Amino acid sequence: MTVDTPAWARDAIFYEVFPDRFAASARVRKPGPLEPWDAPPTPYGFKGGDLIGLTERLPYLEDLGINAIYLTPIFSSASNHRYHTYDYLAVDPLLGGDAALRELLDAAHGRGIRIVLDGVFNHTGRGFWAFHHVLEVGGASPYRNWFHFDRRVLDEGAPIIAYPAADGRDGVPLGEPVPGVTSPTRDGSASLARLGYRAWWDLAALPKLNTDDLDVREHLFEVAEHWLRFGIDGWRLDVPEEIDDEGFWQEFRRRCRAVRPDAYLVGEIWGLAPDWLAGDRFDALMNYPLGEAILSFAGGSRLDLEVIRNHHEYRAHVAPLDGPAFAARLETLLGAYDPAIVSVQLNLIGSHDAPRALTVLGGDSAALRLAILLLATLPGAPCIYYGDEIGLTGGNDPDCRRAFPWAESAWDRDLHAFVRTALRVRRAETVLRRGTTAILGAAGGALAFERRLDGSRLVVGINAGDELVRLPVRMPGATGRLATIPLPGDEMASEHPLDDGVATLELGPRTGRLLRLA
Repeated sequence: MTVDTPAWARDAIFYEVFPDRFAASARVRKPGPLEPWDAPPTPYGFKGGDLIGLTERLPYLEDLGINAIYLTPIFSSASNHRYHTYDYLAVDPLLGGDAALRELLDAAHGRGIRIVLDGVFNHTGRGFWAFHHVLEVGGASPYRNWFHFDRRVLDEGAPIIAYPAADGRDGVPLGEPVPGVTSPTRDGSASLARLGYRAWWDLAALPKLNTDDLDVREHLFEVAEHWLRFGIDGWRLDVPEEIDDEGFWQEFRRRCRAVRPDAYLVGEIWGLAPDWLAGDRFDALMNYPLGEAILSFAGGSRLDLEVIRNHHEYRAHVAPLDGPAFAARLETLLGAYDPAIVSVQLNLIGSHDAPRALTVLGGDSAALRLAILLLATLPGAPCIYYGDEIGLTGGNDPDCRRAFPWAESAWDRDLHAFVRTALRVRRAETVLRRGTTAILGAAGGALAFERRLDGSRLVVGINAGDELVRLPVRMPGATGRLATIPLPGDEMASEHPLDDGVATLELGPRTGRLLRLA
């Protein structure tokens, strides 16, 4: 099957925004008290960030080098993260409603910034209108097939326990196991027994949609089409593996592309998944495997192993890597997909579902600079999680979702300058966005790789170790010299002559270099 990825995504530099935590505008009326902006985040508290606040901060993002935004969910919901959808066709009024999204899209597109929304189509919130309909009228509801209800409950008029108290149905205490059922269950088996419906990972607040039902499928496809017509540039799809149905996602892609031929479709899958990127479903995945490898290499001995152990994915995939091991991991990841897919993968080292990169890296800002430099120079669309560029810290959810501190006195200004420069270099150098990639050498805590496009050749050298490394790099057929492209903190120009296609890079401890073949 032909791989058809959006051309614009090859040039994209994304910024992930958690709307409640990024910026608040006085133009969006808040209905009541909010959690203090600077207080530690809580699971249920609302800070009051909104889409107009984001619109007002677009100049900041543009100056940083951002030209695409991934928004976590924005539809009506009773959770601060809005993964508990009430209505897929209405932007949450706390965010400013549909009018605020319209203003954001117009302003962003006027600056050449794309907007990708988060589609949560595996499950809804309990307040979703179709689920509420069944709660009110039971088996008589025409929406009874939209979810995975216990048919006996509906037929006999037994209660659906959407808001469980001390005991579940049939006298089975919620805190005790259901015979023959292990909880939590991915398919919602335990919640079916206890609550009367399947819920995502048995979380009562997240009833699972029955995507086998044709009316459910049509509703979700129409939602995707509606917002593409409204002007969004693509969808990030939440937990798509939970809808284990190739036909659903094939039709989803067909319907989206019929409305918007260059719509970017990216799935939240945490591992390698070539079947999902065969050209008939998604354009890209959230590239957690690359991010985990980058953190492992850049952090090395400085990694915060306690934070890592407490994360469901990182504990198995983030551990110190030296240069040769990181080089081997890179070659595996870059070879896992068609180059047209690799060039649009959503590359990230942090997100709303993971502890902050700086925290994972043990608070070491030098390690974070190396990680950012790798994001900016490897193939794929880099994605900066809001606040990482100024040194925001935070452990596992909800601590990784702190409010953005707009007082610049709270920023790591040196880090911000480095990120801004690295992203601007990526935008200026076509070879970093569209060139081929080859490992040139690796030893100790260091490695070097080349990005090449026609006559343009850039070399990236990274030393994540604590000792100076003199790293030979082999560039067959190359003549001349490698000249440094200055980065903040390493402005000293230097040249490395090539002798029969071989140069020796001198990489100081905890440093990265960008060099051009001249």
